[in-house]
Order: sequence, then C-alpha cells, then structure tokens
Amino acid sequence: MTNAIVAGDVASIAARLGARARKLEGKTLLIAGGAGFLGSYIVAVLDHLNRTQFKKPCKVIVLDNYITGSKKNVLMDIHDKNVKFVTHDVTKPYKHNGPLHYVMHAAGIASPVYYRKYPVQAIESAIWGAKGLLELAKAKKVQSFLFFSSSEIYGDPDPKFIPTPETYNGNVSCIGPRSCYDESKRLGETLCMTYHQRFGVPIKVVRPFNVYGPGMKPNDYRVVPTFFLRALLGEPLPVHVRGLQTRTFCYVTDAVTGFLLVLLSDKSGEVYNVGNDQGEISMSALAETVAELFEPGTVRIDHVEYPNAYPKDEPQRRLPDLHKIRTELGFSPRVDLRSGLARTLQVFKTAI
Repeated sequence: MTNAIVAGDVASIAARLGARARKLEGKTLLIAGGAGFLGSYIVAVLDHLNRTQFKKPCKVIVLDNYITGSKKNVLMDIHDKNVKFVTHDVTKPYKHNGPLHYVMHAAGIASPVYYRKYPVQAIESAIWGAKGLLELAKAKKVQSFLFFSSSEIYGDPDPKFIPTPETYNGNVSCIGPRSCYDESKRLGETLCMTYHQRFGVPIKVVRPFNVYGPGMKPNDYRVVPTFFLRALLGEPLPVHVRGLQTRTFCYVTDAVTGFLLVLLSDKSGEVYNVGNDQGEISMSALAETVAELFEPGTVRIDHVEYPNAYPKDEPQRRLPDLHKIRTELGFSPRVDLRSGLARTLQVFKTAI
C-alpha cells in the first residue's frame, strides 16, 4: 500500500512538470539506478504520469544491481507492463532492442559509508556505467541523456565561491578518503561532455546538493536518516566533532522536479546545480531541529569523533548557487527544512 505522503509527493512533482511532461508520452526511457532513493522517485513519477495523464504510455526500463537498492520499489508497488525492472550491473553493456529516447544514469553509491566500503564499485559505476550508457545513447540517437553527478565534485570550496556556481572548478583531493566518489563523478562529467562534443550525444549533467526525503533507508548512514533512526531507537544523535560544518538540504520533491526539468530541457551540453539555496544550517543545529520533532527532553545529542567507517575530510560548507537553473529552467525549491523533515519522519517511522 502506498503511503499517502509519498503519493502526494509524487503527484506534486508531476503537477510541477506541467505540460513539459508531455515530451515523455509514448517514449521509451531507461534509468540506471532506478531502485535507489532518487531513482525510485523518478520511476514512481513516470508510473503516475502513465496512469493519470498519458494516453500513450511512457515505457520505462529500470536497471539496478541492488548493491544498495531494493528489489521492491521503496515508494510504491508498481505493477505495470510498461515499467520493466531488470537486474543488471551498469558497468556491463546493456543491449536494448527497439527505440530509446531518454537515458538517465543515476546508478552509483552516494552514501560515504557505502562508497568507503565499495570504493572500486563506486568508481566503476560512475565511469564504466557512463561509458556503456553513452555508447547506447549514441547508437540509439536519444533525445536526452542525464548524468547524475554530485555537489561533492566541488570538494571543500574556497569561501569566495560560496554559494558555489557551476563554473567553480573545485577543491578536491584525488587521493583522499572521498576521492573514489568525488573524482569518479568528475571524470564521469568529462566523459559525458566529450561524448557531446565528439559525437553529438545530447547530454545534461545535474549536481545534487544534499537531497533527503521519504524513501531513504534507515541504514543509509547519511545524516538525516541517521538522526531519525537514532532518535526512534532512543539513542543520542551523533554530531561529528563540534558540528560546525554546514549544509543546505533539498527535499526530494524539489530535487526530482529539478532533475526532470533538466532532462526535458532543449539545451544540451549543460551542467546544473540542483538543491536548496536557503536555510544553511550547521550539523549541531540540524540535530537540534530533529530533536524538536520529538517529545521535549526525549532526544539527546552527543558530539563524537568520526567513526572509522566514515571519511573524515568532509567539506565545511555546502551551499549551491542556483542562478542558472532558476533563470534558464524556472526551477525554484519550495519545501522548507522543517516541513520536509516532518514529512520524512512520518514515513520513516513505518520503515524501521
């Protein structure tokens, strides 16, 4: 049974796309990493559009090897012959018979704990995955190819470049504990841009900034699900060291709307930040905000050292400059942090 909050989120994304969603009607779309947090939302939106708007359905091919995803869609039960789930390792070529109009490479290992556990797989999924899908997109002459990069490609930005625009080249270590993720995403972008310039593949790149929402797994190990899980188990919220590092958090409906606007945009060879540029908050303040969602006095906050499983060189600030996506595509985040956390918590309680 689909959660009412999730159903509302999915419907709101479809509504925000408006007439632009019609570009997908009757087309075939392949999404690698479709069983992950972000991918499962995109699949759910396409399923919703098929059921409520499209006269001719969009055929969806969902590829995933389930290294961190789930064979059961985490958002809703989808039983539609137009949505095909395929167990496939994206680092291996995928053969598709028939037309193909859109490709999305959302496969990857985004949680720091998991890409520290699977560093080689993180590198291969970004690079070899992109190579294979770009070759497929080139052969099929697709209308649009979307590569999911990351705000982590900026590393720890120089304070002069906060908010961080797409033109900032980054401050990234190629040998640090996060480099398997950061550098593979950077090279993935280079590979995409090369295929665009050399072969005319209509690529677009999105750089998500700290997306959260219903559908994140309790064992994801990123900060929002970690805080919720600890609070619900009656354990203190772990804030690393002094907790002065800051982020802005983007609720999943805003992020997925942005991703799909980029996919459906007419201009290729472009890179867009997708996130929230309001409400920059320290990790200590985030812990306090989460604690306020529970009964007063029931949630403790502990300042702890970084665990061995977590890479220590995390950026001190992460704040996107959204001027480009606002002016070119009309994107604007709508969900404030407290509202998004409250919605996420309601669904999260049913997942543990």
